[in-house]
Amino acid sequence: MDSNLRMLLAIILSFLVFLVYQLFFARPPEIPKDRQGEQLQQSQEESVVQDKNVQPLFETTASIKKPEARPAIKGRTITVSTPFYTASFTEEGATLTDFKLNKYRETIQPDSPMKLLISAQSPEERSLAIGFVNHKIQGLDDAVFHADTKRSAIDASYKQKTLSFYWESSQGYRIIKTYTFYPDSYLFDLEIKVSNPFPRALKDNLTLAVIYRQVNTSESRYIFSGPSILVDNKLKELSEKDISKRDLYSGRIDWFALGDRYFITAVIPEDEKRDSSVRLEGAEQLLKAVHIDPTGTIPPQTERSYRYHIYIGPKSLDILSSVDKKLSKAIDFGWFDILAKPLLHVLNFLYGYIHNYGIAIIILTILIKGAFWPLSNKSYKSMSDMKKLQPKMTELRQKYKGDKQKMNKELMNLYKAYNINPLGGCLPMILQIPVFFAFYKMLYQSIELRHAPFFGWINDLAAPDRLFNFGFSIPFMEPPYGIPVLTVIMGASMFLQQKMSPPPGDPAQAKIMMAMPIVFTFIFINFPSGLVLYWLVNNILSIAQQYYVIKKTA
Repeated sequence: MDSNLRMLLAIILSFLVFLVYQLFFARPPEIPKDRQGEQLQQSQEESVVQDKNVQPLFETTASIKKPEARPAIKGRTITVSTPFYTASFTEEGATLTDFKLNKYRETIQPDSPMKLLISAQSPEERSLAIGFVNHKIQGLDDAVFHADTKRSAIDASYKQKTLSFYWESSQGYRIIKTYTFYPDSYLFDLEIKVSNPFPRALKDNLTLAVIYRQVNTSESRYIFSGPSILVDNKLKELSEKDISKRDLYSGRIDWFALGDRYFITAVIPEDEKRDSSVRLEGAEQLLKAVHIDPTGTIPPQTERSYRYHIYIGPKSLDILSSVDKKLSKAIDFGWFDILAKPLLHVLNFLYGYIHNYGIAIIILTILIKGAFWPLSNKSYKSMSDMKKLQPKMTELRQKYKGDKQKMNKELMNLYKAYNINPLGGCLPMILQIPVFFAFYKMLYQSIELRHAPFFGWINDLAAPDRLFNFGFSIPFMEPPYGIPVLTVIMGASMFLQQKMSPPPGDPAQAKIMMAMPIVFTFIFINFPSGLVLYWLVNNILSIAQQYYVIKKTA
């Protein structure tokens, strides 16, 4: 065999050896796992913009593990207790069925049950149910989740605890709802994870609903009760008439809430910087507020997280401010908000030292009276001077009783001669009217005064004062029916103050002024005793100041 043939055979044999080695022995170079994640993320970014709430499924396998197998018990209830509340959750929808406050009672009676804010009588009344606008995940409305605990009770009194619920649809979508509870707050967190294991995107918007049972009471005439939304940094308190005209509100929603005079259920979306929507639905006495998340796409083979803070508790200015500064806007005193909130802060500050809101109201009234003291002095001096002019004024009225225009001209000349402003005595009363209404709104709406005792028969400064309980109705009086002692004393103080003031020149006007204490007594008969206490103390201080000025100028 010549050398050329041997060379050709050697090349062929070498090629065959190389080919066999590559097929049976050589391995392709491995791509590091972190590079796999980068490649998967790059492919997803080609179709959907990524955000912090979306993670590839391979990175979250631990979070989507199914719970251990257990006997099929449909819709177990798990109770969670903290020093502030006791809440019950059901596996049916992983929803909230009951929520009871541990620091507030239903009534003033010491054996009264604790305040129950949420009590679902039917599946339609359960709060924190989730869904999707276009119902792309089938069976979610009737889903029965699996809790991650075999216990029926969780105690979060001393440290943070979590409760997770797992559900997988017949299509293969997986949902985890995780609640996080804290031992030192009415606030708890809700995180919802929706896993899309398919190679196509899930395009739908998550919804979260809270339910409010409306109760028709007489207090709703004076205090707002119902849904409220802080949208684009503006508070919207919505009446039934408002909802009938418009049921969808969109914008930058910081929170939305359902509440009454003293308590509130609020949902705070964590991603409040994005525009979202709240839809309001009403059926008889049930009102539903549904938050529609703006992120409407879950990319292929990823898991999207939705996070909310839930507050269910008292409408306390201090508590709400500590939870979220913007949530404190849920307490709205209307036009007098700029006065009422500082008054409430001062009242709470005083209570922190004396531990009696009745005494705190008295001290606050003295401080307010002190602020008006210089102005009131001028007013009472003017009233004293007017009283000295009464004989001359009577003489002029008799002299020109047939010519009213001439009489008024001579009276004005008399005021000018003695340098007296006839309206000077009315100025302090006019300036105190805004403070009075701010006090009224504050005391009527502040939960701090709910069931707060003063002394004796006044055991609730947020309720009318009643001595005894007659057991039968009295005209113009709201229950309970009894003797409004504090209100009667307040009326008497107004009568005494009226007697010390100079009577108006017009006899008809004088009769009206003398009837004012009686009218005010009937008006105040159903006002909170805390407000009556403020007006009584203010009257006593005014009488003392007026007496001092009269003696000084005599």
